[in-house]
Amino acid sequence: MRVPDAPGVPGVLTPAQCRQTAQSIADTQESSGAIPWSVGGHTDPWDHVENAMALTVAGLLEPARAAFDWCRDTQRPDGSWPIQLRNGVVEDANSDSNFCAYIATGVWHHLLITRDRRFAENMWPVVTKAIEFVLDLQRPTGEIAWARSDSGPEQDALLTGCASIYHSLRCALALADYFDDPQPEWEVAVGQLGHAIAHHPDRFVCKDRWSMEWYYPVLGGALRGAAARSRIDERWDDFVVPGLGIRCVDDRPWVTGAETCELVMALDAIGETGRARDQFAAMHHLREEDGSYWTGLVFADGKRWPEERTTWTGGAMILAADALSCTTPGSGIFRGHDLPRGLVGEFDCECATSGR
Repeated sequence: MRVPDAPGVPGVLTPAQCRQTAQSIADTQESSGAIPWSVGGHTDPWDHVENAMALTVAGLLEPARAAFDWCRDTQRPDGSWPIQLRNGVVEDANSDSNFCAYIATGVWHHLLITRDRRFAENMWPVVTKAIEFVLDLQRPTGEIAWARSDSGPEQDALLTGCASIYHSLRCALALADYFDDPQPEWEVAVGQLGHAIAHHPDRFVCKDRWSMEWYYPVLGGALRGAAARSRIDERWDDFVVPGLGIRCVDDRPWVTGAETCELVMALDAIGETGRARDQFAAMHHLREEDGSYWTGLVFADGKRWPEERTTWTGGAMILAADALSCTTPGSGIFRGHDLPRGLVGEFDCECATSGR
């Protein structure tokens, strides 16, 4: 099993500083393997997996494995996880489709870096159950409902969540290829979803004041080439605050570190390396001496807000550092060059079929 070196970005972040940030995440991990937002805070499945990925990148494989064990141990029979837990107690029992799909990204990423087939074999049933749960929420027109509760699927589909699911489905297909376990329904589903994201934004609830809505179709890989660059350029000035990072929402003087680092990875994925490095450097005013990161800054008055240092902000920073430095074999996971694209074709409303 390969143990990676921690990434560094010259002039901004040393490998030792990156490892320090990873250790700050590991120090927050609970005995169950759960990685909450902060000590005593809540855990959600998506940010938990993101943190596990960051630990893998930095070579802290034991806590990373404990985090994946938590995913396996807490998965419900239907393939889902609760939206929110605190100290092992469920606070929100509903299931977020994006949260559940992200396990595929985490497992594929860990396999890319460690080459540990036994790990992947242990996690493959977890991934398959999660993906089946998610695809049960897909509509014939491609989009996926954002959540399920006891009363059934929610009506709304969210662009950011679906863009992330699109990437997770491609990672799931990569795992299926790795195990020579064909999943033709997944191939159709990812093609339908990618088509909806790229060509039918009207199928999603509009949340365009949020920066994630802006860059996630690029980060998730549904948009590439000229369409991706045009999308980034169109709202660059709405969100980017020179020297500080990007706004979380376009109408507030608030920059956030995790969103900035995700934009870094989106820019890297489309070859905008210079702008990616600039944004990575810009967000480091949020770093603390112990390697942890504040969530954000209200730049109008210079105050940290919220007053918390979140594991997932540090986790996003580590993944962005790896993308820029190409340190580990998982550094290109959001470039997606080698990920299957599923069945690519026309999936408009009048001809779409989901088989479900």
